[in-house]
Amino acid sequence: MSETGTGAVPRFSIVVPVYKVQGFLRACMDSVLTQDHPDFELIAVDDCSPDRSGAILDEYAALDDRVRVLHLPENGGLGPARNAGLEQVRGDYVLFLDSDDTLVPGALGALAGRLAATGDPEILIFDYARTYWDGATRRNAFSALLDESGAPSFPLAERPRLLDLLQIVWNKAYRRDFLEEHGFTFPAGYYEDAPWTFCTLITAPRIAVLDRVCLHYRQRRQGGNILRTTSRKHFDVFDQYARVFAHLDAHPELSHWRVHMFRKMADHYLTVLDKPGRLPRDARAEFFHRAARDYRLRLPAGFVRPGGVTGGKYALLAKDAYPALAGLKVAGKVQRTVRKHAGKRIRQAKRTAVHLRYRALLRQPLDENLAVYSAYWNRLPSCNPLAVYEKAKELAPHVHGVWVVKKQLAEAGRVPAGIDHVVLNSPRYWEVMARAKYLVNNVNFADNVVKREGQIHLQTHHGTPLKSMGTDQKRYPAAARGMSFRKLLARADRWDFSLSANRHTTEQWERVYPCGFTSVDAGYPRNDVYYRATAQDVRDIRERLGIAPGRTAVLYAPTMRDYQVGYVPRLDLERLSRELGEDVVLLVRTHYFYDRDPGLQQLQERGALIDVSGHPVVEELCLAADALVTDYSSIMFDYANLDRPIVTYADDWDTYVRSRGVTFDLLSGEPGDTPGVVATSEDELIEAFRSGRWDDERAAGLRAAFRARFCPWDDGHAAERVVRRVFLGQEASPAPLPRDERTVAPPPRAAAREPSATLPFQGSKGSEGSTVPARRGDGPSDEASGLGLAG
Repeated sequence: MSETGTGAVPRFSIVVPVYKVQGFLRACMDSVLTQDHPDFELIAVDDCSPDRSGAILDEYAALDDRVRVLHLPENGGLGPARNAGLEQVRGDYVLFLDSDDTLVPGALGALAGRLAATGDPEILIFDYARTYWDGATRRNAFSALLDESGAPSFPLAERPRLLDLLQIVWNKAYRRDFLEEHGFTFPAGYYEDAPWTFCTLITAPRIAVLDRVCLHYRQRRQGGNILRTTSRKHFDVFDQYARVFAHLDAHPELSHWRVHMFRKMADHYLTVLDKPGRLPRDARAEFFHRAARDYRLRLPAGFVRPGGVTGGKYALLAKDAYPALAGLKVAGKVQRTVRKHAGKRIRQAKRTAVHLRYRALLRQPLDENLAVYSAYWNRLPSCNPLAVYEKAKELAPHVHGVWVVKKQLAEAGRVPAGIDHVVLNSPRYWEVMARAKYLVNNVNFADNVVKREGQIHLQTHHGTPLKSMGTDQKRYPAAARGMSFRKLLARADRWDFSLSANRHTTEQWERVYPCGFTSVDAGYPRNDVYYRATAQDVRDIRERLGIAPGRTAVLYAPTMRDYQVGYVPRLDLERLSRELGEDVVLLVRTHYFYDRDPGLQQLQERGALIDVSGHPVVEELCLAADALVTDYSSIMFDYANLDRPIVTYADDWDTYVRSRGVTFDLLSGEPGDTPGVVATSEDELIEAFRSGRWDDERAAGLRAAFRARFCPWDDGHAAERVVRRVFLGQEASPAPLPRDERTVAPPPRAAAREPSATLPFQGSKGSEGSTVPARRGDGPSDEASGLGLAG
């Protein structure tokens, strides 16, 4: 129960005007009422809606005393409905939410945190994303304007480009006393957001921004936006800008905004004219003449028109020359067409030049001492390729390694110091791709990369396959969506060597990729660190992650689902943390295909868990964890090297098998198939820990059999075997150590008692210079959804 029910002032008052949205209203209401931050009131205004919207609101009000419903006796439109809600608000800040839109999880908590951090400014502007009926999501195109660097709060004069954001009210939190002091209300009619938005922004002494998507703006496939209808109501825009300039007239101290508002007014008028289907055909000339009158009436002294076609339209408004507008629009269309085709020709010419240059480079001799590396679709150096790269520097120092990375990563300076790299599709990229003797990747290089005679291509992969891969995916449409198996096999035809961690994997790769490569049965180089880390390394990692001494750290690392769109939490992590008790800390790692989950951040802020989704080194997380909870992620095969408890949480096994297919029965309970305790429900998972079954004798036996099957060659020397076989043309030596001669990193409890081992921890240098294990990328080690080898 929220404290708002006791009469206390809530932090937020959320005003939701409602009209003919019964199909979307529950999603809107639920998005508010399920927020982690409970300190709010929701004022829903039924604008005399003819459908069941009013009744739905009453249902919610009966169940939650934070909801108050106003039923208006007649339909007044969006502005008056919002005003009716404004009259009832009691919160410190006012939010407006349209009834077919939704708040994202964690939005209110993020807003509350940002307001506190910026000293409670008069207005906080946050970001939004458009969502579409087909499931697509697109973030606000001007999101860069919400950069949080600089002063926590500021007057608009310091960042006037914020006026370029869409003229909307629902991406801002307004301090209630500021609204009351200035008497801000919404006008009736179309474009009611314009005077409210501009007048509040230019008046506010302090503004802050939040660079986070807090709201999903629903783009309906049909209907939903009255501004897209053909009507004379679009003439309301003139009254709305009259209100803006009346506000300026009443506040001489704001006169420096007159030029900005004039430009916004002219642009808005021209937009209404340009948008097809807004104005009736017989009303266009009248609208233009009204716009021209306002232009001449409000033209500021010394105003300089913009250049180009827009400037030409301004000139026509100044002259009230409507007949010339049609000619200018035709000319503009022709000009745009010319530019479009000219640009297309320029781009084609550039592509042709690059292609010709690449073809010329392909005829030059190979550089026998050059190797090109890439990982996870040209992300940062990581995974098996990074471990091979580091070992090659030691054993084959004559071979210079160059990494391929995306442009944005290179420009952001995220490539670790000392690593030579090229930007994807840059001139040097094509040069090294054409001339390098060695090509190393854990996915695939692009289709337009030519495999030359004499080049050696090592495919390291990035996981042991539990899920079906390669040609097996033909049987599973969800997994094969958008894949061309012809192209897939053409890419695999380029491989000379295919790295394998165990016999199961070797058999799978050779069956599902029927090509001419040679398998290198060496183990996974990225797992070498598990056999080289010391007790001190384990202690240091846990300290950096914030794991208190004596606590049991459980790493939860689920994989993605082909049959689902986006990240769908499968556990109530707050409950799990609570039920496992104070002695257990959850480390939660979402799959790298998904964006960061704001809900996890909120739970972390409350101390329920540690969100390690963005931690760059997965091996560190494994070394820090006393146990692993996962579902079908191939991280289980890597973690098995550490001989620590693995709990399988498989609440959707049957669905997963039907939608993706598997290579063996993980839940059979047979030694070699199942790595430990299996839970198929949240209650079973909690019981497994509370009863001790997660680490009992039976679980240890299953784990030993699983480790014997899937970690036969991992012993700390996999990278050396690969480098000797591929770069030096030798046997893949040394032979794997017998299991009883391998020394794995101590578990955290033992590490807490042991002194530092004398064997140095051999890993790569992180971006801040600290010694860390060889990187593996942004998430659990999966041959993810077929894309791992589909490029």
